[in-house]
Amino acid sequence: MRSTPPNRSSLRGGWRRLGTAAAATAALLLTGFGTAVQADAAPSVSSAKVTYTATPCATPKHTGELACNSYRVTGGLTAAQKQQAAKTGITPKAADAATPSGYSPTNLRAAYGLTSAAASNGSGETIAIVDAYNDPNAETDLATYRSYYGLSACTTANGCFKKVSQTGSTTSLPSSDAGWSEEISLDLDMASAICPNCKILLVEATSATMANLGTAVNEAVTLGAKFVSNSYGGSESSSDTSYDSSYFNHTGVAITVSAGDSGYGAEYPAASKYVTSVGGTKLATSSTTRGWTETVWKTSSTEGTGSGCSAYDAKPTWQTDTTCTKRMISDVSAVADPATGVSVYDSYGVTAGWYTFGGTSVSAPIIAGVYALAGTPSSGSYPAKFPYSYAGTSYLNDVTSGNNGTCTTSYYCTATTGYDGPTGWGTPEGVTAFAG
Repeated sequence: MRSTPPNRSSLRGGWRRLGTAAAATAALLLTGFGTAVQADAAPSVSSAKVTYTATPCATPKHTGELACNSYRVTGGLTAAQKQQAAKTGITPKAADAATPSGYSPTNLRAAYGLTSAAASNGSGETIAIVDAYNDPNAETDLATYRSYYGLSACTTANGCFKKVSQTGSTTSLPSSDAGWSEEISLDLDMASAICPNCKILLVEATSATMANLGTAVNEAVTLGAKFVSNSYGGSESSSDTSYDSSYFNHTGVAITVSAGDSGYGAEYPAASKYVTSVGGTKLATSSTTRGWTETVWKTSSTEGTGSGCSAYDAKPTWQTDTTCTKRMISDVSAVADPATGVSVYDSYGVTAGWYTFGGTSVSAPIIAGVYALAGTPSSGSYPAKFPYSYAGTSYLNDVTSGNNGTCTTSYYCTATTGYDGPTGWGTPEGVTAFAG
């Protein structure tokens, strides 16, 4: 394993600073979780009058652990709330846990041309969500989200939902953790939003090391999932090629991985040649025919979607950019900016209620859901290749503006017509580009 903490910002200037956790700890005590779970500790930042904080799992607790890629909005009006205010003339409360404040399933499906597919596709498919530690409220929180938005029930009792450890146990689960519970709620809700007819398998790793998370990926595939979402990462290392063969080389399985939230720079396992690396965008309504517009998500030089040329992983045969001789991140993208974030329901270690989340932890499960809507991948295929077959077509929304930092080779960090690092070939416009 890595000898240094693989925090995703280590490539670009060190660890995230830890701020005061007093308010969060007080909230935990009020809800009865003060001694059992981890409080939010990262400082808030602002983007277009929206303030947000990195979820606790975005800062690894132990050496060798990977970080989740998510932010939770703490103040200001999100894009969804501004749309609501424009329609009703009533300004909603900022960061009000009593009311959803982010994009809904209907919004996301409309933005990505998935309304029809979500209504008719996905039955019989299983999306696996791989995260670390246990969320004891995962099933009940998911039920609240799905009920509110009119999605069919997805429970253990009806066979739609299953939660297991990295060894497949339904009873011997990892220790519970508030930060990773936020991440789990986010991932489960996004899979549900995009593919409401899909079954969901939550595989909880014992800890956030690559060995445990990788073992959880293998278990997800063993249990039959053809779509596996991973919303975590860390700095690259010379061990990554061995991790590729041990954990991610699964033909006929679409494995999505978030590209990172620390701006320009490559991280692993997004750099694995066997996965679909998913970048992040800022998504807003517009007067275009599509009705939506997207740019690269970037808040600052250290906050935005990841991208870059891998230092270790070989280039997959389907990647055709010539300047990067190894694996290039990303392949495709979806919404990730917290200011244009998504609604999530969560109750473990925080005030039970509705929160808005951003980060490429949003985009990875969204793309896993799109793959699931497109149908079971063909035997022997590498689904990361599928979008490349439709490059430059109407089946992908080409994102052509914005950047996630500075770089010597422009397309590594700057959006352009066609392929670029921050957004890959673009965002979904229906499911065609994700079938094969």
